[in-house]
Amino acid sequence: MGLLSAVKRILVGKPIHTKHAHHERLPKVFALPVFASDALSSVAYASEEILTILVFGGMLGFYKLVPVSLVLVALLWVVVFSYYQTINAYPQGGGSYRVSSENIGSLAGRVAGASLLIGYVLTVAVSVSAGAAAITSMFPQLQPAGTAIACAGVAILALLNLRGAKESGIVFAIPTYGFVLALVGMVAYGLFKASTGVGPVPPQLPEQTKDVTWVFLIAAFARGCTALTGTEAIADGVPAFKAPEAKNAATTLVMMAGLLTVLVIGISWSAQHFGVVPMEFGEEGYRTVVAQIASTLFGNSPIFFFVLSMTALILFLAANTGFADFPRLSQFIAKDGYLPRQLMSVGDRLVYQNGIITLAVVSIALIIVFKADTHSLIPLYAAGVFLSFTLSQAGMVMRFVRLKQVGWKAGISLIGAVTTAAVTIILLVTRFTEGAWILVVAIVLMMGVMAGIRKHYDYLSRELSVGPDDSVREVKTTVLLLVPRLHRGILKAIAYSQSVTNDVRAIHVTLDPASVGKIKEDWNRFGADIPLVILDSPYRSFIEPIINYIDQTVAEDPSVMVTVIVPQAVPKFWWHGLLHNNAAVPLKLALQSRRNVVITNVRYFLR
Repeated sequence: MGLLSAVKRILVGKPIHTKHAHHERLPKVFALPVFASDALSSVAYASEEILTILVFGGMLGFYKLVPVSLVLVALLWVVVFSYYQTINAYPQGGGSYRVSSENIGSLAGRVAGASLLIGYVLTVAVSVSAGAAAITSMFPQLQPAGTAIACAGVAILALLNLRGAKESGIVFAIPTYGFVLALVGMVAYGLFKASTGVGPVPPQLPEQTKDVTWVFLIAAFARGCTALTGTEAIADGVPAFKAPEAKNAATTLVMMAGLLTVLVIGISWSAQHFGVVPMEFGEEGYRTVVAQIASTLFGNSPIFFFVLSMTALILFLAANTGFADFPRLSQFIAKDGYLPRQLMSVGDRLVYQNGIITLAVVSIALIIVFKADTHSLIPLYAAGVFLSFTLSQAGMVMRFVRLKQVGWKAGISLIGAVTTAAVTIILLVTRFTEGAWILVVAIVLMMGVMAGIRKHYDYLSRELSVGPDDSVREVKTTVLLLVPRLHRGILKAIAYSQSVTNDVRAIHVTLDPASVGKIKEDWNRFGADIPLVILDSPYRSFIEPIINYIDQTVAEDPSVMVTVIVPQAVPKFWWHGLLHNNAAVPLKLALQSRRNVVITNVRYFLR
């Protein structure tokens, strides 16, 4: 095993046999942390996002937090029920992409797919950035390192996911359930204090600058729609569940929605009752709304640090929803020819490793560009997800119509499609200048990339298809054997060259004219029945004379296949290779665009 292979085994573990794939499927108890961590974690900042608008409406605006949250929860259940139907209709997974593609058309499917892929990238960036904010809320002195903390979090999550779905589910279970326990306990304790006589605390609000109109409340509601991001993840990843896959996925979806309902309403009520308002990101002593609620209830006790630690962990691990679904969705789209086929490759740990690595790289770049600021990233976030919600539910309506199953289920999907379409428009309009325009541009660019990739694969298919006039034809071959000097190592290369064809030529590039006599003498003394061609290199280049000679050989007979044989020494220890020249690598790079040229390494092992 080489050094790189050994390091890989240490980091990601031993390969998993294909016959053991069913053991990597997730039971509900582990599937919830893997697929619902994004949706659950969003409660840590959803109420805060609503409040960032409501506080500008003064006291009247502030006390609309719970009503707005209730409307949000109602929309959540509409979306959840629609995806419940999607899971049962499409147990093979694919979610919004497959529903839209099969029932509305390929274009709609690609729009949904592009929106979700962008959404998953933002899931990772937003969640990890929010986790870094939770850490710096506990330890304000770490605020300058927030971006670095977020980038390190993405790298760790990518590594955990490369180890396999089952292992990542086990790792994520404790912090996910710990987070739910911490926040439910915090809300319950707040209710207990309220019931024992602790009345509402008046908030310290900034000066009122907005009237509490319907438009104002809609803008606040649009902010809170981040709580619904991640709802589609379970429908996208149904094949990852243990059998019966659809039943277990649907049950997990309902469990997630129930927890979301309790947490969204509970945190909003706590913030409203105890007068908690958002702080300006980056200000000294910055704390999130959840951190302020915990501080109000528990002070700087160990319970406060437990709540914040669990929040930080779930926010980091919420990114796992992106890591769980981005690779799966990518392989569905790649299978249809709209993304690179490498994204279909399953690694030796039975995960789509190329998708995981791609997601990690893009997310880290986004975190660096936006300096891990969740308020800057979130405007890019929810609109794309709601666009995919709309297309998915519209696709379900079309499916019901096509199957002539129009009834109350189709009515729910229709209500969901209309509602989420309205929310999508609201999000784009209200947050367009905040950065939502970037999402529109990104989707358009991705659609162009997808179209270009599909065009290339269609072209490739036409070019490589075997037609009735095609046949295997005899090929004439000329072998060029590179001879740096005559030694025992190239004897096997000489024998191999002579076995390929009778037209073999030994090529020696001389960088020092004084050495020509020695190589000729050795070659003649050895008596190999192969002509030796000496190529001068006045500019001391090893590659250029060979390339010129190959071009000349091909020009003499364009039908000939030129095989360049490069003898290569394989040392006993890998570090000895640093002391050897390997001519094959630069030759391959130089000749990769030339027709009818093949480079072959004949290795000899040093004892």
